[in-house]
Amino acid sequence: MRIGELAGRTGVSERSLRYYEAQGLLRAERTPSGHRVYGDWAIDRVIRIQALYAAGLNSKKIALLLPCMRDTDGGPSEIATPQLVTELATERDRIDRMITDLMRSRDVLDEVIDTASDRLRPARVEP
Repeated sequence: MRIGELAGRTGVSERSLRYYEAQGLLRAERTPSGHRVYGDWAIDRVIRIQALYAAGLNSKKIALLLPCMRDTDGGPSEIATPQLVTELATERDRIDRMITDLMRSRDVLDEVIDTASDRLRPARVEP
């Protein structure tokens, strides 16, 4: 598939896909005329890249991590280094802390919403 189709199927801009390629996160074959062509495997790869970015990892970490993950094509997975495993565990811990903080913030918002809602309800008059 061409870059436009990959962009459409993943919801990622063509510019981002070119950036992923420049960072070594995604590879494309080239047609004789120089157009990028991707296999179906690229859809899952792009989705994984997006998920890793959303988790707060940078492109250098993602580039280290991707070879350790299998794509749906069943391609071989390289063995992770102990340093990479340690770094990823640190990232996971950071994400866990963020989740805890977000849950705490949500609880505070729930309290504010409940209090504001109670004040906005008209007083019930008993007969």
